[in-house]
Amino acid sequence: MRRLLLLLPLLLAGCMSDADVASYNTSKAADMFEVERRVVFYNGITGEYMLTIEGRCSLGNNDKEGRLSVTCKVGEGQYKKHFLGLSDNVTFFLEQMEPKKASAYHYRVIFKPQTIIPDIDVRIGK
Repeated sequence: MRRLLLLLPLLLAGCMSDADVASYNTSKAADMFEVERRVVFYNGITGEYMLTIEGRCSLGNNDKEGRLSVTCKVGEGQYKKHFLGLSDNVTFFLEQMEPKKASAYHYRVIFKPQTIIPDIDVRIGK
C-alpha cells in the first residue's frame, strides 16, 4: 500500500499533457524573472487602460481575493511590487513579449539552498 502511495504522484504526472508541462515550466521561468511580460489593467466600463506594467515580472504571489500583485525585477537584487484591486469592471491581461524555451517532457525543479538561511534584521528601541 505504501509503495502505491509513493508511485501515485509519478503516475499522475505521467498523465499530464505536453501543453500542461510546457505551461508549468514557462510559468516557473516567469517566477524566476526570466520572461519579459506586459500586464495591462483594463476598465470594462470606461474602456480605458488603467495601468500597464512591462518587464521581467511575476504575477500574483499569494494574493488575496480581489487583489492582484505584480512583482518585477528592475535590476540586480532590485524589485518593485505593484498591487491593484480587481472588481466586476476592472480586469487584466498578461502578454508574454518573447518566446521562452521550455521542455514539454520534464518538469523544471528549482532548488535554492540559500533560502534556507534567512536574512535577519534586528530592531532595538521603542
